[in-house]
Amino acid sequence: MEKKDLDWGSLGFAYQKTDYRFVANFKDGKWDDGELTTDNNVVINECAGVLQYAQTCFEGLKAYTTEKGDIVVFRPDLNASRMADSCRRMEMPVYPEDKFIEAVEKVVKANAAWVPPFGSGASLYLRPYMFATNAVIGVKPATEYQFRILATPVGPYFKGGVKPLTLRVCDFDRAAPCGTGHIKAGLNYAMSLHAIVTAHDEGYDENMYLDAKTRTKVEETGGANFLFVTKDGKVVTPKSSTILPSITRRSLMYVAKEYLGLEAEEREIPFTEVKDMAECGLCGTAAVISPVGKIVDHGNEICLPSGMTEMGPVTKKLYDTLTGIQMGRIEAPEGWIRVIK
Repeated sequence: MEKKDLDWGSLGFAYQKTDYRFVANFKDGKWDDGELTTDNNVVINECAGVLQYAQTCFEGLKAYTTEKGDIVVFRPDLNASRMADSCRRMEMPVYPEDKFIEAVEKVVKANAAWVPPFGSGASLYLRPYMFATNAVIGVKPATEYQFRILATPVGPYFKGGVKPLTLRVCDFDRAAPCGTGHIKAGLNYAMSLHAIVTAHDEGYDENMYLDAKTRTKVEETGGANFLFVTKDGKVVTPKSSTILPSITRRSLMYVAKEYLGLEAEEREIPFTEVKDMAECGLCGTAAVISPVGKIVDHGNEICLPSGMTEMGPVTKKLYDTLTGIQMGRIEAPEGWIRVIK
């Protein structure tokens, strides 16, 4: 199989049309079989539920070329499960989890020429998503939906290498208590756009959101979970019912315990503890881990001991181990890696 003639090492994190995408439709209470298509355009009614009441959710995962030359995807079963949870909360029909994984495999296999080669630093990003398609003018769930998976080759999320980020403590709330913060709904990300634009305008890389109820506990950023390392080497991550259950974060916590022998804990993290942390990172599919060097709370700077030049030592071990598992350099736990044949 001949790869596309691309400068793989120069890819940014941006959309590029590939050859195939998967499309399935829900109508009359059931899903059709779905199919691969070369058409990357979506045509919907002007009054479609997604346009009127934001009935949409999505996922994100990647396909890689391993050191052995296999094309693999990382833990797609968890993406399928999380999307099912999102659909239930949004009153959308669940796309069957086994069919979700089959569709992922079909898209990757059909676009194998677009999967970047091992060592390029790039990957094939997969975006499963679902949205309401039929006309809805009253405030109620739609009755027809479309499920799609697109694929696009991407480079590193942060071009030019991993550099520690500077965050600000945000005055906006990301998600309400008992709201939709725990699912991957488009509306959550729409709410974060103004906050991230103003953060960038003020010279910050990202926002740190605190819990909306008390504004005393660390939650997450607009698109990633937090992971901290204490000065005695313990890995801790915030526990909250209003943050997204990141697959990368869950995988890193397992790696910390089972591969690195570290103590790892998910618990509430009061913001007052942040100044005493040794390392901080943001974790998610796009970048795996992005180190944080400084957090600014309304003019009060918290400078992490790990500094502003590189990842802290524990964060680096976590990053290297998880990416080693994804790339086939380190043996993976059973079920984590699905080879596309």
